[in-house]
Amino acid sequence: MALIVQKFGGTSVANTERIKNVASRVAKYRAKGDQIVVVVSAMSGVTDNLINLAKDIMPLPNEREMDMLLATGEQTTIALTAIALHALNLKAVSLTGAQAGILTDGVHTKAKIQNITPKMIHELLDDGHVVIVAGFQGQTPDGQITTLGRGGSDLTAIALAAALKADLCQIYTDVDGVYTADPRIVPEARKLDVISYDEMLELASLGAKVMQSRSVEFAKKFGVVFEVRSSLNDNPGTIVKEETKSMEDVVIRGVSLDKNQAKVTLLGVPDRPGMAARIFKALADAAINVDMIVQNVSHGAKDPATDLSFTVDKADLLKARKVIDGLKAEVGYADVISNEKMGKLSIVGVGMRSHSGVAARMFETLAKEGVNISMISTSEIKISVVIDLAKGPDAMKAVHAAFLKS
Repeated sequence: MALIVQKFGGTSVANTERIKNVASRVAKYRAKGDQIVVVVSAMSGVTDNLINLAKDIMPLPNEREMDMLLATGEQTTIALTAIALHALNLKAVSLTGAQAGILTDGVHTKAKIQNITPKMIHELLDDGHVVIVAGFQGQTPDGQITTLGRGGSDLTAIALAAALKADLCQIYTDVDGVYTADPRIVPEARKLDVISYDEMLELASLGAKVMQSRSVEFAKKFGVVFEVRSSLNDNPGTIVKEETKSMEDVVIRGVSLDKNQAKVTLLGVPDRPGMAARIFKALADAAINVDMIVQNVSHGAKDPATDLSFTVDKADLLKARKVIDGLKAEVGYADVISNEKMGKLSIVGVGMRSHSGVAARMFETLAKEGVNISMISTSEIKISVVIDLAKGPDAMKAVHAAFLKS
């Protein structure tokens, strides 16, 4: 008998027929005698609809109230999933994140899990129940509902697998596994049988929508081997695990395109020590994640000054602009411009550590496609460039063909 954590994303529970399909899949595992914890997302489109409702009332809604609102999406799904299992004569019970013992910090809309006390889950499993847990949410020590950020149901599943010492963790989605690129953009993309935590972490943080990056980080930290597979068929998926020596034989594992990037540029920032620190501390205090940063000498200014550019998630642009506007008097920059029609194209692979010329080949490929590079960021196993979003899909196809053509 195994203890298995299974996570089903929004498309897997998009309607009642698919929820019944999830229940049937869970029932097959339960029939083998396995103990099953199911983590579910909100039904496809529900979270976006709730966000739109809030923004129809106010462009930048209160984050505490947004958590109250968005947590209802998963609570609908857990109840429906439990009912679907009851219809198959299985004992099942639904739990909110708080009831499941998921304790978080107090950062609304982007909370981090601090601790999990799965006592109630163990008791229900021992009593023969399938336990369905609402993904994406938790509770602060003083009882405030919080959410874990987009894709947070993945984090819930990985964290529960670690806390429960599960034998297996399966992440069910609408694709067969992790591909070398988004197959909807690059039809030639191939499914990977295995990928390292570091490669998966980079792909997830760089725009590949298969997994939330924080969940992969959590899996690596606690050694949770997991499988990404489809809820719509029985095909084997992609195993995500610790890096092995053979993985270095493949120079590039995948290509990703993040369409949710926005670029902010502060013009004429006084060239004095501490200016960048003030700007980025204010953004950090507002829980805004900054990705790429580029600073150049500003030639148009009378006094020594720089132009400071950085990227944020498109969803954080309004908040970032509000923070920057509030710093104008203190910092004394000349102007600020922003552009949300940017994309971040990246290549990832642990094999890059031992192979030279990868960056040159990528840049040559983009030059042939007439793609201008706005910003560049590199690490041991990835190269990312910020480009015009309109050219993103064609650029992704060209780079995939250059590195991953069969």
